[in-house]
Amino acid sequence: MAISTIKRGHIEASVDSLGAHLTSLKLDGREYLWQGDPAWWSGQAPVLFPIVGCLRGDAAVSAEGPVSLKRHGFARLLEHELLDEGRGHVTYELNSTDETRALYPYDFKLNMTYTVANDALEQRFCVTNTGAAPLPFTLGGHPAFNVPVAGADEEFGDYELRFCCKWTYASPMMDLEHGLWDFSRRLSLLDNARSMMLDHALFDRVNTLCFEDVPQRSAAIVGTKSGHGVAVDFDGFDYLGVWSAEGEAPFCCLEPWTGVATAADESDVFEEKRGTVVLAPGDVYERAFTIRPF
Repeated sequence: MAISTIKRGHIEASVDSLGAHLTSLKLDGREYLWQGDPAWWSGQAPVLFPIVGCLRGDAAVSAEGPVSLKRHGFARLLEHELLDEGRGHVTYELNSTDETRALYPYDFKLNMTYTVANDALEQRFCVTNTGAAPLPFTLGGHPAFNVPVAGADEEFGDYELRFCCKWTYASPMMDLEHGLWDFSRRLSLLDNARSMMLDHALFDRVNTLCFEDVPQRSAAIVGTKSGHGVAVDFDGFDYLGVWSAEGEAPFCCLEPWTGVATAADESDVFEEKRGTVVLAPGDVYERAFTIRPF
């Protein structure tokens, strides 16, 4: 476990080799990333791989055998090897082991690269199939941001979730006991609108919002009084999770996902989950999203 700090211009970020996850994101010295107060949630920005969310009963079947994975997979819990570090970038690597194959019977290499430039941070996933069988997986980010932004004289309810244009959308509902989605039940969130105010009562009631096919794959959390916030651009990710913990937690997550937790209308066949990528032996899959604090 070791922390690497990268900096360029006005932006600075720190990453922990345990989980290869972001631990700090500052612009002009102002902290935008949630600092993991366990009173609400001890996490900060876990890397989600080889699943996003939950499997039904934490288990599935696959072409190579049983899969047994807890919520969001194991990449967030393991030490990643530091491969390369420069003033403005850092890269980590996680390879399959006997330990991972006991839970997920596949060989893989996961590289996580963080780069700061032009007052923004890019988080890049690179998955390589190092085995002889097709590799099924989903992946995603889970960055939590201070709401209100550090030092801003605001409250959670002074912030809005803002999109690039007006649209109409209803989120699927989550089975809160099991963490699974029901795409047949929907909650209306936007009606020809560009934004919605953040509301603790909403998150207490539904836990997580799931946005599909977000226009231009871009969203922001913006303080309506201070103008401070973060914008996340996530081209190549078909889903965006938005979550805050119960009990008036002073943070909100914007989570780009390539797939989602098992849904009520899905089987327990791993390869058949929504958004699952099946990567041929030797092939490489890359996705990246950008966080721009302001």
